[in-house]
Amino acid sequence: MADAEKYLAHVKKYVSSPNEDAVASIVRHLGIALRNRDSALVSGTDPEELKRVRESWLKKKLALTESDEALDAAIQSLMDKMKGDRSKERVTVYYMLAEHFGKLEGLVKPAAAPKAAKAEAKPAAAAKPAKSAAKK
Repeated sequence: MADAEKYLAHVKKYVSSPNEDAVASIVRHLGIALRNRDSALVSGTDPEELKRVRESWLKKKLALTESDEALDAAIQSLMDKMKGDRSKERVTVYYMLAEHFGKLEGLVKPAAAPKAAKAEAKPAAAAKPAKSAAKK
């Protein structure tokens, strides 16, 4: 979870009380992409990068159906807000966009049931009939 804490600190630069579970969910979603500095950051001046944010994050992951123009305007507004930060962390950008569109709660998975409760919920396996020892 140390990785999530690092990204949480960056999100806190822009959001006073971020949803820690949502940040952790975004970190899990991005996974291995965060290991590479280039893919861990968003270039606010690269049209292809901004299109990728719109298509992969806003449309695919958050399932937004707004027009491309409306989505692009939200992305540009965020880039303007973050213009003083040369390193626009992808986790922060994704978090703030999800917050803007009211999708943070959808990123947080409900707590998993304890293992004992899961075991009780499973029906007991039916006993297999014994195979006959003698074949004719």
